[in-house]
Amino acid sequence: MSQKVMLTGSAGFIGGYLAQDFLDRGWEVVGVDNYSKYGEIKKSYDDHPNYHFFREDVKNVGAIKELLEGCDHLVAGAAMIGGISYFHEFAYDLLAENERIMAATFDAAIHAHKNHKLKKITVLSSSMVFESTDVFPTPEGAERTSPPPLSTYGFQKLACEYFAQGAFQQYGLPYTVVRPFNCVGIGEQRALSDVDVMSGNVKLAMSHVVPDLIQKIIKGQDPLHILGDGSQVRHYTYGGDLAAGIRTAVEHPNATNEDFNISTAVSTSVLELAEVIWKKIHPEKPFSYVSDKPFEHDVKMRVPCTKKTTEVLGFEATTDLDTILDEVIPWVKEQVELGTI
Repeated sequence: MSQKVMLTGSAGFIGGYLAQDFLDRGWEVVGVDNYSKYGEIKKSYDDHPNYHFFREDVKNVGAIKELLEGCDHLVAGAAMIGGISYFHEFAYDLLAENERIMAATFDAAIHAHKNHKLKKITVLSSSMVFESTDVFPTPEGAERTSPPPLSTYGFQKLACEYFAQGAFQQYGLPYTVVRPFNCVGIGEQRALSDVDVMSGNVKLAMSHVVPDLIQKIIKGQDPLHILGDGSQVRHYTYGGDLAAGIRTAVEHPNATNEDFNISTAVSTSVLELAEVIWKKIHPEKPFSYVSDKPFEHDVKMRVPCTKKTTEVLGFEATTDLDTILDEVIPWVKEQVELGTI
């Protein structure tokens, strides 16, 4: 008999990869989303016999309690989330709304664990909990010893981890915390609430660096505008790898009451990324760029330690940047032609 998992935020970017991964592994999936970010969208697995979607606001505790009755696991992925410009435009809403979502999610999970069959909640945190760290590569635990995040988004994601701690300490609800790093893949759209942010003569797609660089190069921007001097270091992780890592953390017995960085182990600077994308799209043209003023919360270094994830879960994110870009560039090109970004 297959296990059943509820995914809140199932229509989101990571949620889409995660739902497909669980279905491919034989799980029954209950998807919950209110379509507040992108509007109503279709997924390739909508008609899968093991996928059951409910258009519902996660803050409706009664509805979530009811849907959780037959679930073995819950992945708490619903949140207001966006790119770097989002952190500034919605600084209060990110804190207030995501606290409401998390409190409602845990209320329902505590009830389902006590009264039904829910084994564990897996919380999607964020690499932004390490926003103020000066320890690189950054291990699990540094979120408790580093200064607190400066952005309201990073601070609230840290609070998500304390929700897990509190629910376990008071109610015995087992948990796993996972921190995805810089998800890259296909399927992300312009959010309904996105504000227009110009980068040179091109309007940014989602203030996420990979699709934004791709669309600017496709649209002929030369020299290419990048935020800051390009020395910012990130770990660009394929959405399919992130989903596999998160699902492994849900399943693995040694993941209970633990936290994990889910990421590729490979560092890439923004300038290196920009040049790789440029050469894939315009191999005949010399690469040139100019620097724009960076956003306030554009962290210079985001470099995770992935040792614990490898040793405890036996998981590694193996998709390299070239492979990721060979999938993402044609998709962004198609979306530019369709006018969606």
